[in-house]
Amino acid sequence: MVKKAFDIITKQFGEALADKGYTQHSVDAAKNDMAGLFTGEKDAYSILYSAEKKQFILQACAAENGEPDNEWKTLSYWLFDEKTDAEREAMSIANDFIDTAKPARAVFAKQPKKKKNDDDGNADPVFFAKRLMTVFPELKEEIRYESECYSKFRGVTFTREKIVPKINQLLKTGTQSEIDKLAEIISTQHVNADMDTRSIISIVILNSIEDEESENKLRKNLSDDVKKAWDAAKKMKGKVVKPEKRKKSLYMTETLNR
Repeated sequence: MVKKAFDIITKQFGEALADKGYTQHSVDAAKNDMAGLFTGEKDAYSILYSAEKKQFILQACAAENGEPDNEWKTLSYWLFDEKTDAEREAMSIANDFIDTAKPARAVFAKQPKKKKNDDDGNADPVFFAKRLMTVFPELKEEIRYESECYSKFRGVTFTREKIVPKINQLLKTGTQSEIDKLAEIISTQHVNADMDTRSIISIVILNSIEDEESENKLRKNLSDDVKKAWDAAKKMKGKVVKPEKRKKSLYMTETLNR
């Protein structure tokens, strides 16, 4: 089933990128693993299956004239157990990888090649919020409204008002598999995120977990880097972040209509 799932995911992903000028390649992988490569003019993507971790992984890097620079960044990963998962889960993974690649293309196209000593990632607060849509689909409309109403995406405010309550509710009533997926997203995005997004993850989200039981549910599946960031962020509790400004035109329109 894993081979069939890999074929479904790479086929769907390749078809989604084909009209954007990307070329699909067959590449070698370690024993029992599988890999697919998709190259464009300015960026490249790889889809990997790790038999050891039972994960499908989407990675991306910059490219020049179709040649990847091989500085791969993990954008998304999903657990896949052939004992319980099937074509439906493979299609979900494919759709997630396609949705992930859309904003990533813009990131790699706009960002200059980073210096070797620069550990700041490319994923911004909007990118991070969109990744959370795989756990909280209702965020799609809330992100759209935020983008339309404000001249700049208010990462801190949006996270505090729209994301944090959903996470706390999930930790209280969600299944362990849903919590595991949330932990995967947070861990992956923390590695690839810019400094603003890392701060949002640690100071705004993790510091807002409401009780010890919820903290333990999430913490056990977070990466070591995120755990360390969380421990450091606890020292920042109680500090105020200046609120972001609203689009003046829309604010005035809404005020006059009250």
